[in-house]
Amino acid sequence: MLALADGSVWEGVGFGAPARIGGEVVFNTGMTGYPESITDPSYHGQILCQTYPLIGNYGIDPESFESDRPRIAGYIVSEFCETPSHIRSRKTLAAWLRENGVPGIAGIDTRALTRRLRARGVMPGLLDATEDPIDGQTLVRRARRLPDPNARDLSSEVSTPEIRITNPGARRAVVLIDCGTKMNIVRCLAGGGFAVVRVPVATDFSRILDFSPRGIVISNGPGDPMTAAPVIRTVKRLMGAGLPIFGVCFGNQILALAAGASTFKLKFGHRSQNQPCLEEGTRRCHITSQNHGYAVDTRTLPRSWRPWFTNANDGTNEGIRHIRKPFSSVQFHPEACPGPTDTGHLLTEFLESLG
Repeated sequence: MLALADGSVWEGVGFGAPARIGGEVVFNTGMTGYPESITDPSYHGQILCQTYPLIGNYGIDPESFESDRPRIAGYIVSEFCETPSHIRSRKTLAAWLRENGVPGIAGIDTRALTRRLRARGVMPGLLDATEDPIDGQTLVRRARRLPDPNARDLSSEVSTPEIRITNPGARRAVVLIDCGTKMNIVRCLAGGGFAVVRVPVATDFSRILDFSPRGIVISNGPGDPMTAAPVIRTVKRLMGAGLPIFGVCFGNQILALAAGASTFKLKFGHRSQNQPCLEEGTRRCHITSQNHGYAVDTRTLPRSWRPWFTNANDGTNEGIRHIRKPFSSVQFHPEACPGPTDTGHLLTEFLESLG
């Protein structure tokens, strides 16, 4: 059973781990890329519903992971495939989730669930995939008592515990502040010929300068950016030092907060691979991959900052940049995985600007 805080109860078939887990229930409308989404640290603390009706048909391939393991709290699908067919598949979705302690539920109307979340907003839920589930109304009462995971500093829970360097022999270095980074950001930066110094989210200003970086990248991550006070303070000091900065997703919000702007929670967020973003000052529209539940309030941007991209669906901010200094960020994922690579050039252009 899946019970939501609004009182609705959804019955289905359990798969994955036989467990009972609570979290914020969100949905993703992507047609492919379920291993990348499941391993994306931005989903930490959330129960993910996939709107695409069949999940698991190409199995699980560790080469497509965006972190070392599943990061979702629980999984909701209409139908999961028990017999995947793909040359790179190493195991089934159900077996992989079971190995990692993640419960799933299948056989429910994910379209109806998604419509409810769109109308009422994302909300706490309790997923019971145990062999002896408790009754639905008891689940509802417990779901309503669940603490809000976004009240915690979730980025510190998924950040690297230690400094890690990729491509250490490179002549130039870029520091990646790991708020819950997807591994394709690391791959893209290293592919640009840089040593990528991945540091914990709470790393202080002076320690970052020890690596003499050409630039700073602030990664994606989960939860409310306002809870990540240490990294906001660090980014403020990095801006004061004039170091080039580029933010991705959560990094867009952190950069805005460091600049003095505000953020707010979206009703149901953007989690998909088909979000259209308009580039300000042009007639160009990019199709982007996204996974976020908070956004920058452009009305609060200081006078020296401008919106860079805007979501064509709901008009929310999708990027900011300073009018003179080398500070910019995007709310979407230019590194993709899953999704379109249309905006991958933004990371390339940032690296090229570092000389």
